Amino acid sequence: MSETPQNESADSPENPDFDAMTRDIAEVPAVEVIVTVAVNLMSAAAVKLGLTEEGDKYKDLDEARKLVHALAGLLDAGATEVSSFHAAPLRDGLKSLQLAFREASLIPDEPGQGPGEKYTGPVYG
Repeated sequence: MSETPQNESADSPENPDFDAMTRDIAEVPAVEVIVTVAVNLMSAAAVKLGLTEEGDKYKDLDEARKLVHALAGLLDAGATEVSSFHAAPLRDGLKSLQLAFREASLIPDEPGQGPGEKYTGPVYG
């Protein structure tokens, strides 16, 4: 006898259909994956910087620093893989987040030491 109840669906949250998920991922172009990840990092960083409607409710500069730094690394590594059509707005968004981080910090980092500036160079407001 099976230990799985008969009425439990094979693709329920407890048993995801990994084959279908793999097929779905296989059909997505790499550029789309890179851009999607970058947009998710940007969105999460904006929340942690307090730039959403909720403002300071979710503000956490330590977390924001990590997200902005990861975004900068992704864009630096992926710049040659995505077209300038995709890369330019992502770089603009990154710079805006870096400037917002600088403004939100009580003690601003030295130029070149802010989140992601290892990859982008110093960001000035």
